[in-house]
Parts: sequence; C-alpha cells; structure tokens
Amino acid sequence: MHQYLVYAAYGWLALSGLLHFSVDVVSQYLRGTRAPGPEATLYYGLNTAFALGQVVFGLLGLYLAWRAMSVLAETPVLLLSVAAALGWLAITFLFMDYHEPKFAAGLFCLLLCAAFVTR
Repeated sequence: MHQYLVYAAYGWLALSGLLHFSVDVVSQYLRGTRAPGPEATLYYGLNTAFALGQVVFGLLGLYLAWRAMSVLAETPVLLLSVAAALGWLAITFLFMDYHEPKFAAGLFCLLLCAAFVTR
C-alpha cells in the first residue's frame, strides 16, 4: 500500500503543478487577462515559481519511487516532503486568493501522511 500512496502523492504533485501552471500562467497570458506591469509580473512570477517547484519535486519523487522505493520509506525523506507540502500550503494561504492550489497542496500533504503511516 505504501508504494501506491507514494506514487499517488508525487504523481499528484507533478500533475497539479503542471495544471496550475497551464491555468494560472499560460492561459491567462494567452488571453491577456492581466495588463502588463509590475503586478502582472509578480503574479506570473509567483505562480510560475510555485508550479515549477511542485512539478520538479513531484518528478524527483516519482523518479526516486521508481528507482529506490526504500529511500522514500525513510523518515527524513518523508519529513522533508511534508515540510515542502507545508511550505506550499503556507504560500497558498498567504499569497493566493483562490482555493484550488490550497486543495492540491493539502491533498499532497494528506497522501504523504498516509504513506508515512503505511510504511
């Protein structure tokens, strides 16, 4: 069960980061919903960095799960992942008004907790 939860957690993180980038950065840029200026630059920068961090961390977790599942069963690695999830949750609550990124980061945190319990 631990293996499936690990794949689900990191796969969800990579997918949600990719979807976040496509909806909140690419889509809004192509539609021109934000007027050019410092506020738009900060908005695109925040969401790009947020999504890129999730995608890269998720892909790294998937790669580790594929190559060395035993590493992802160790407490320090899981605690590092939980710390990253709590960091993303803090960013969403402090700087993002909409609830979808909160849900995505929260679900990643729950999946990690479930993986921690089933190791």
